[in-house]
Amino acid sequence: MTTKLTLSMDKRIIEKSKKYAASQNRSLSDLIESYLISITTKSSEPIEVTNRVKALRGSFKAPAGFDYKKILQEEIIRKHG
Repeated sequence: MTTKLTLSMDKRIIEKSKKYAASQNRSLSDLIESYLISITTKSSEPIEVTNRVKALRGSFKAPAGFDYKKILQEEIIRKHG
């Protein structure tokens, strides 16, 4: 169920945010909702998968033997190591 929310903020931020949302093919409401979900969801709780992400399911076929967990771990170490 969606509910309307009114926010007050600097007009320049709103305009920049709208441009950013458009560049990502998303609505400003969607961006804000995603952000609020990310900061209010405990890591042990499952994250709600949006319809956009659901539509991507199965669109990528990994090569045989591809270990995404290993690649992810290596990238985290490279970035934060």
